[in-house]
Amino acid sequence: MATKQAEKSDAKPDEGTQLKWDDTRMTSSYANVCNVTSTREEVVMLFGVNQAWNRAQKEVKIQLTDRIIISPYAAKRMSMILKGVVDEYEKRFGALNVEALSSEASS
Repeated sequence: MATKQAEKSDAKPDEGTQLKWDDTRMTSSYANVCNVTSTREEVVMLFGVNQAWNRAQKEVKIQLTDRIIISPYAAKRMSMILKGVVDEYEKRFGALNVEALSSEASS
């Protein structure tokens, strides 16, 4: 009997299951900088804001505002979702050339 209960709890929700998004505790943040690190058990994303960018600066200060920690599985799902969002954006508005931005920043 215990086995049947375990089987039920491992079962995936049927297609009729509806998700209800509870946004009562949600906050919004703006970030123009992101850094990502990982270990075997987690992926850590740091978000922040760079107030000013000047090529002559020797040091750039970034105000970190948020840290999000997720599992590698959630990170994989997120990467798939983000790829879809960026692909759709580029279909509508044209290609994003991030290589050009990277080379400008390192010059």
